[in-house]
Order: sequence, then C-alpha cells, then structure tokens
Amino acid sequence: MADGKQRVGFLGVGLMGHGMARHILEKGGYPLTILGHRNRTPIDDLVGRGAREVTDAPSLAAASDVVFTCLPSAVEMEAVYLGDGGLLSGARPSTIFIDATTNEPDVTRRVGAAMDAAGCSLIDAALGRTPKEVDEGRASTYVGGDPETIAKVRPIIETYADTIVVCGPLGAGATCKLLNNAISMGMVMMISETFATASKVGVDLAALSEVLSAGGVNSGMWRAVKPWILEGDTSGLKATIRTGAKDIRAYGRMAESAGVAAFIGQAVNQSFRLVVNEGHADRMMPLLPGILAELNGGKIRDL
Repeated sequence: MADGKQRVGFLGVGLMGHGMARHILEKGGYPLTILGHRNRTPIDDLVGRGAREVTDAPSLAAASDVVFTCLPSAVEMEAVYLGDGGLLSGARPSTIFIDATTNEPDVTRRVGAAMDAAGCSLIDAALGRTPKEVDEGRASTYVGGDPETIAKVRPIIETYADTIVVCGPLGAGATCKLLNNAISMGMVMMISETFATASKVGVDLAALSEVLSAGGVNSGMWRAVKPWILEGDTSGLKATIRTGAKDIRAYGRMAESAGVAAFIGQAVNQSFRLVVNEGHADRMMPLLPGILAELNGGKIRDL
C-alpha cells in the first residue's frame, strides 16, 4: 500500500462508475487502476486525473488490494468475475471485491462463494440515486457482507456515498436494492400511464402536475419525471428504459423463487416489455409518459 492507502481497481466506469472512481482517486487519494473499454471518454478523463489503465481483468485484480465493479446486470457481473480471463484468474488471496451492480442476490452469493474459496472476499454495495448525486459525492449505497470486511473498505465507499446502509450478509444489499427498484419502477410506470390517460382526456398537464406536487405523489420519482413532462428535460433520471426493464424482471424472478404472488410487479414488467418491444429500450426513463401516450394515441410532447 502506498502511504498506507489501499490500491483500488475499478471495472465499469460508466454513468455511475465514473463518478465513483473519480472521487476514490481525487477525494480519497487512493491509487487507482482502471480497465479500459470502448467508451474512451470516462477512461481518458480518469487517466488524465492520474489513474493507471490496464487492458484485462486479471491485470486489474493483480494490481489492486480492493476492486470495484459496476456493471449493467448480473449476467455481465458473473462473467467478469468467473468467466475465462475474469477477475478471479488474477485475484490474490486477501483481495476485497466490491460489486456495485444492481445484481441478483443468488448471483452475488454464488460469486461470493467462489471468491471465498480463492481466499478473497466479496461484498455487495448497490448504488442508489442518480449519476448526478454520484458525481457530487452524494450517492447512497446498500451493503451486504462480512462486517469486518465492510469496515476495512468503508472509508473508500465514503468518498462517493453520503448514505451507507449495511443491510446484512452477502446479498442483502442487492436484495434491498431490487426491492427499492421494484417500487421505483412501479411508481414511474404508474405516473407514465396516468399522464398517457390525461393526454387522451384533455386534462391540462401543467395543472395536473401541480396537483401531484401538492400531495402524497410528490416523491423523488415524480420529481425526476416531471421536468420532461413540463419542459422536455430528461436530466432528472439518467437511466434507460432497458435498465428499468432489467430490474423489474430481476425482482419478478426473486419474488417467484420466494413463492410470492407478485401480480403488480408482473403488470409493471409487462408494461416495460411492451415499451421495449416497440423499440424504446435505449431511451431515457423520463420519456415513458410520452411513449405510453403515443402508444395509446395521445401526445404529451415530441419524443
């Protein structure tokens, strides 16, 4: 360790990961190694700030005491850790891995067992809030794992998160994040369906927005979607519809495996599936009200 600082590796410096890595490097002063990928903008930015770049996952693991991953889904996460040429093949005993992916708890625990067998540790630390808060160092994170291991890396996490909720053993953070996201996706879909209806029945959408803002609907999710409805601004929620669809599917699988009759979750899942099938997977989430309106013969504003 340089100057007592753990050497940190980071794989997945995308919308959320870039801000995390920047704060680890600059606010925390931790030596940072990153794995390059096709989107050069965040890579070049971090290298310009003093990070070192490597070209494969084993090299990243070998160069680090602590490795963060922040990936699109459980599929990529499992492949990055356990696949050919993955992190496990370069890991040294005592390395701590921190997965910030919105993951499926069964996958988290399966990867954790493999890391334990290699003498390493895994904790899950899924992220809350949006890229804006991450960039500002105000992310929230929901952590699962061994308490002593969490304590060793908590100062690193504190560089980018002002809210750290320790949820329980490995997989508990991922579980809480999926439950949180299921509620969030249900809210955004219900808001979107309501405004699609409003666009067909001739309601003044600005007036309806005032009604919602004055009552119990005035939630974080409503405030994230509202700017697009009124002004065409998508910056309140920098997440794609594909991501929301992935999260609600993962929640459904978890509920099914627990024997829960998740009727509402399935309805939300099918609504997302419709939007994805219509070709809107890579649009930003705040556009959902307009997409649903047009699918139903209405219109809020140009998409």
